[in-house]
Amino acid sequence: MTSLIRHLSAATMSPRAPGSMTPDRMVAHSLVVERADGITLVDTGFGTADLAQRRMGKAFIGLMGLDLDPASTALHQLEALGYKAGDVTDIVVTHLDLDHAGGLGDFPDAKVHVFSDELAAARASKALREKNRYIQAQWAHNPTWVEHSVEGDSWLGFDSVAAIDEDVLLVPTRGHTRGHCAVAVRRPSGGWFLHAGDAYFNTGEKNTPPTCPSGLTMFQNLVQMDKKARHENADRLRSLHAEHGPGSGSSEVVTMFCAHDAAEFDALKDVTN
Repeated sequence: MTSLIRHLSAATMSPRAPGSMTPDRMVAHSLVVERADGITLVDTGFGTADLAQRRMGKAFIGLMGLDLDPASTALHQLEALGYKAGDVTDIVVTHLDLDHAGGLGDFPDAKVHVFSDELAAARASKALREKNRYIQAQWAHNPTWVEHSVEGDSWLGFDSVAAIDEDVLLVPTRGHTRGHCAVAVRRPSGGWFLHAGDAYFNTGEKNTPPTCPSGLTMFQNLVQMDKKARHENADRLRSLHAEHGPGSGSSEVVTMFCAHDAAEFDALKDVTN
């Protein structure tokens, strides 16, 4: 049973794009789900080895304006809260892009939950876009993978949802990558958080009609693995927000956020229930 949920940003980025093409600040939104038997971490951002070894490469670091302070990692933030790496028993990744899976090695004993299609894509890295987005050194410690198939129950209009347990669900939202998922976490106070990963990049994309800075739109188009699936899932997320978002009047309220929107993170960073 979930007792407390914390919101962390495991990276801070200041993209070097001209004008208003991209936001001035982007984050790597992670969830820390505290349970009686340990901690479940949803996405990890960059890890200590990423920052120490500059594994992302000079071009990425420069273009994204990445803050390389090790205090920004999920591990250091959890330690500041009084936890140890071993307290993290499970990690759920929305996908295995370098800015979502970098911290896996900081929690070597944790089970890592992922859709099997995503793990297969990351291991093979067949397409050029996949060779650039995955850093296999981030999981060179051979974590205990827990692979989930895209099948199972329905959840608020989404099919083939895989339940890790009654409080944490993997929701297929492929398109950005071959096995991308959103992660639904039941809130202690009722309702759900939905970590949408990179299914969208800007909070305006939840609205109808959607809005997004041009640079982020260009980036999403450039790196997507399945355009049709990505747009279909973005539409489904918009419908979910309209029907179940805060203020909708739904009895099953879903507070949705993506991985990188700083405004969404700032609105939730002090919310623990």
